[in-house]
Amino acid sequence: MNLEIGQKATFSKTIVEQDVDRFAELTGDRNPVHIDEKLASESRFGKRIVHGMLVASMISAAIGMELPGPGAVYLSQSLQFKAPVFIGDTVTAVVVVAEVREDKPIVTLDTDCLNQNGDVVIQGRAVVLVDEETKRWAG
Repeated sequence: MNLEIGQKATFSKTIVEQDVDRFAELTGDRNPVHIDEKLASESRFGKRIVHGMLVASMISAAIGMELPGPGAVYLSQSLQFKAPVFIGDTVTAVVVVAEVREDKPIVTLDTDCLNQNGDVVIQGRAVVLVDEETKRWAG
């Protein structure tokens, strides 16, 4: 495993209305704060907010596609939701190697999501299995 503490990767996406609507349909989470503009306008947020787990899934994209990359498998993920994400926001998932186990192919990553203003919207930590056999899938 060629991972070093401090190694970093990112994945960014602008979240559009269709992403939120498709996530609600896929998961069944049709909470009005996510899908109903009128009801959401009466919430503390004043408008629709993006599902927290949709935002968090960008961490999975960063881990699975960037660092450690294809073949990486989640063992655990902690999340703290710090601020809402709104439709039209650009979110960047940042993963940073925090610990590399010497005895097993396991790495711990600090996992944050930031909005386009640099505000932390999700803060977390992941533990990931880095299977050298499946890394060959990356081509």
